[in-house]
Amino acid sequence: MFRPLKRYQAVVDVAVAAVFFVIALPVEIMLGDNSGPSIFGTPAIVLASATIALIFSAALAIRRWSPPIALALAWAGAILQMSLGRSPSFADLAIFGVLYVTAAYGTQRVYWAGFASSLFGAVVITVYLFVGPMFVGSGVSISNLPTAVAVLIAAVFALLLAWTVGALVRAGLRAGANRRAQVRAETEAATEQERVRIARDMHDVVAHSLAVVIAQADGARYAATADPAAATNALDTISTTARAALADVRLLLTQLRHSQPHGPQPTLAELEELYAQVRAAGVELTVDLDPPPGGARPHTPGLLTGAPVAPPPPAVELAVYRILQEALTNALRHGGGGPVAVSLAWHPDRVELSVRNRLTDGARATESGHGLIGMSERASLVGGWLTAAAQDGEFVVRAMIPVGRVG
Repeated sequence: MFRPLKRYQAVVDVAVAAVFFVIALPVEIMLGDNSGPSIFGTPAIVLASATIALIFSAALAIRRWSPPIALALAWAGAILQMSLGRSPSFADLAIFGVLYVTAAYGTQRVYWAGFASSLFGAVVITVYLFVGPMFVGSGVSISNLPTAVAVLIAAVFALLLAWTVGALVRAGLRAGANRRAQVRAETEAATEQERVRIARDMHDVVAHSLAVVIAQADGARYAATADPAAATNALDTISTTARAALADVRLLLTQLRHSQPHGPQPTLAELEELYAQVRAAGVELTVDLDPPPGGARPHTPGLLTGAPVAPPPPAVELAVYRILQEALTNALRHGGGGPVAVSLAWHPDRVELSVRNRLTDGARATESGHGLIGMSERASLVGGWLTAAAQDGEFVVRAMIPVGRVG
């Protein structure tokens, strides 16, 4: 029934209605005096003229605030005008403004009420002009029928024109609102995607580094009694791992705080360093590469990691590194220090990898969690797939990532 308006909109509407009333009142009084024999005297004519002008001006004043009330006032003014036997005048121009707002700002019912009012109003105007008290002839006949039809068409065209302009404005407003909603949704989606990416990177970096640090600390605590140098070596590994993790965390926080572009990301060349960290934590890690370095099998620990025939896209390198990092972190945390086997096979169109670790007694295999979700997301983002499940007393992570085309 009522629409919220800004202050300046309300002021403009009231000001326009006041100017309209000042112009319409004298015109109505003039037409009332020239309307022929009337039962009204001059005071009555002034009162009737002021009432008509006031009703139409009020309809203009509240047309945007309440289109249905404005439409009702316009009909009331027109009915009063016809009941007094007056001819159309300047005050009737308010009807066009009212029909405009019913189409532009009205509800669905008001929208169609404005359309119906345009058609029915044209018929009422034509009938009033040719049958009402202003018509000096004997009503509609064959001789003036073409004129009546022409008046009807003109009235329909004029009233529907105002309503159609409002309908076009309504369509434009809705299109603008849809565009703003789309932009807002795209912005929110991009923000959420970036937040998930940073959370995924943070989890990979922190979880892996903390797993290495915990393994080193636990191992050093038991080994220090037999070999004091083991504690020193463990502390060196903890320091190096913690410093690297701190640098990665600072980079991620800088991106989050200042919305900077992505910083340097791990590549395949850093896989050997990742393997070394896991082995330094006391895990028996074997890596099987296809093709192997130098074409020889099996892979000797410590040799440079094998690589595909053609350099893969950076997104593929990052996905392979992060998936291996998270899988090894899970093996380090839940494998009880048992052996871990990594298989990495490069094909012309894809790379296949798997990580196997023994399930310790009492350990419960889980196929959900932030780490596994992050690995699945990384594989999906580059068009591949990943599975993680218990199999024959082992927990196996398998992934396939296309190399030729990023999904």
